[in-house]
This record gives sequence, structure tokens and C-alpha cells, in this order.
Amino acid sequence: MNLTEILSQTGGIESMAKDLGIPPAMAKQGAEALLPAILGGFKKQAQGAGSGGGDALGGLGGLLGQLGGGGLLDAVLSPEPTPVEAGNDVLGQIFGTKEVSRSVAGDAAAKTGIDAGTLKKMLPILAMLVAGYMAKQGDGTNSGGGFGGMLGNVLGGAMGGGAAPAAGSGSGALGGLGSLLDLDGDGNPLDDIIGMAGKLRG
Repeated sequence: MNLTEILSQTGGIESMAKDLGIPPAMAKQGAEALLPAILGGFKKQAQGAGSGGGDALGGLGGLLGQLGGGGLLDAVLSPEPTPVEAGNDVLGQIFGTKEVSRSVAGDAAAKTGIDAGTLKKMLPILAMLVAGYMAKQGDGTNSGGGFGGMLGNVLGGAMGGGAAPAAGSGSGALGGLGSLLDLDGDGNPLDDIIGMAGKLRG
């Protein structure tokens, strides 16, 4: 099951659709187009945390907690309007600049035919759903590789990979999880989108 399906089951996609005043089917289509870039942003954070010799996935878990943890998911699912400022904080961490957010929304608009303005409003809410879901899963994981194993499943499944290998398998500190997230490689949908936007501007 990919992350879009999981977020649908939690009620997140429907809540996002209500916030934006769009049909749930459109919200789901938009989420599917935006998720690879959002997850690519979280991958960059994991890589950054690990570049100084630290625990890449543990560092990302700490960041999720600072941004609001599982409360981010609860805020979207609440009947009250979603406080998108929290989502913009998440985007600021994973994308860095509003220009990247615009590029991501523009890329998704080209793929789906959904208005870029709608997708731009969707981004912070979707970022809250993803961050909150990952934080909740991390908090509730006591075995099977802990937060790292859970995050590998989420990122791997959502980005087209299979289930995460067992934690500790393979070689290196992160084992199979490191290869699943491609932490040593440069394959990242977010890089592709930023690169394309740069070429268009050039």
C-alpha cells in the first residue's frame, strides 16, 4: 500500500479536500503528484543529518518532533480549519525556499492538469499529513528496526520501492534501509524538479 492510500484511510485526504473545497478524488490525484517531492525533501533532511557522522534517520525523527510530531496529523484531521502555518514550517525545512514550493506545485500541475494555485495550497497540508504520520509511526514502533525501519517502509513504498528490508541487513551502518532510501546516491525526485525549473528559467 502506498502512502496516498494510507493517508486516505486515515481520513487525511478527505480532510484536505474539505479544507481546499475540492473533490476528494482531486485531492488524492494532487497528493499522488506532490508526494514524491515531499518525501524527497525528507530524504534530503535524513542525508543532511547523517552527513556529519550522525544518525541520519534518528536526526530526521528529531526534526519531526520539533515541527510538531504526530500533532501535525491530528491538526489536519480535526474538524477545525487546518493551521497551515505549521505546514509552511515543514515546507521551509524540507524545501528551503518558497521558490522550490512553486516549482513542485508547477510540476504537479503539469502532470495532473490541476490548477497550480490549488496544488500550492495543498502542499503545506499534505506536508503536515506526511510529517505527522511518520512521527506517529515512529513513536509507536518498538521493534522491527524502530523509527528507521518504519521510515524506510514509508519512504520506500511511497517512492515506488518495495517493503523495507529488515533493519540491520546488508552492509554499512544503515544496512538495507540506507540502500532503500538511496542515501548514498543522488536519485531524488525533488532534485529532478528543481533541475527542470532551473533549466526553464535559464
